[in-house]
Amino acid sequence: MSGSALEEAVRSDRFVVTAEVGPPRGADPAALSAAVRTLRGWVDAVNITDNQSAVVRLSSMAGSVLALAQGVEPVMQISARDRNRIAIQSDLLSAAALGIPNVLLITGDHPKFGDHPEAKPVFDVDSVQMLWVARTMRDHQRLHSGRLLDSPPRLFLGGVENPCAPPADFRARRLGKKVAAGAQFVQTQFVFDVACFERWMADVRELGLHERIAVLAGVGPIGNPRALKHMRTKVPGLSIPDAVAERLSRVDESHFAEEGIRLCVETIQRLREIPGVAGVHLMAFGREHVIPEVIERAGIRPPRSANDGSDFRQRSGHVG
Repeated sequence: MSGSALEEAVRSDRFVVTAEVGPPRGADPAALSAAVRTLRGWVDAVNITDNQSAVVRLSSMAGSVLALAQGVEPVMQISARDRNRIAIQSDLLSAAALGIPNVLLITGDHPKFGDHPEAKPVFDVDSVQMLWVARTMRDHQRLHSGRLLDSPPRLFLGGVENPCAPPADFRARRLGKKVAAGAQFVQTQFVFDVACFERWMADVRELGLHERIAVLAGVGPIGNPRALKHMRTKVPGLSIPDAVAERLSRVDESHFAEEGIRLCVETIQRLREIPGVAGVHLMAFGREHVIPEVIERAGIRPPRSANDGSDFRQRSGHVG
């Protein structure tokens, strides 16, 4: 066991909720700390993104340490885009040393999509190989080179998946590769096409993967028409069906945010009925304050009383 409360949660029968917070484009930690504090007691863990969309931000490691100080368990993201295998292994050791119990190992968006399109990407290893490296370090106490570690990093290992990306019949098998490499939980891309997600989950169950990995379906409320347009045209790998876009577009802009929340709540309720779904991963970039409302309206029991982070602070040894 990693000492992760998230790991304990996915091993229980409770519907698990994680959320996502993006670090700032600057050195002031106040906004990130406030966003994390809003989620304390409502979610099992908070992802701290790693220069999402290939845009320079405060590091995921720094953000995870700030989350610990707020009494919230972090999931530190590590992208292959910016690191070779030496840096990846160093960050895994550093995360464990700092008391960060969960890591999400991702390929990362290509620099051409970000604010430094001329930057040289690394991609020394892919996300499956990253998981294998992390598991080898943890379970076999060895680096990728074969060299023995003084002490292994105790980490709960996660990956990502996009259930509706083509080719659809390959997506569950791709998840199987990540499970074989060491993934213990997976967070998916936004689910707006529930029927497509259901077909993917049927494939996941057929392969027996739902018994080996916790599937957390990605969801989130779209806040305004500009966000809808951006998500449909600018976010790589994200698909929003026409029917969903039309439903949101029919409402007056003053009611758009409420309709986005209503759609998100309905989606969560439908996802809870799908066998093998262990929970949801909520993404509301810059609007983290609406996440508790979404959780409450969806009828999800929070992991502990809202705004009480004392249990995790005591267990992790972090008080702040």
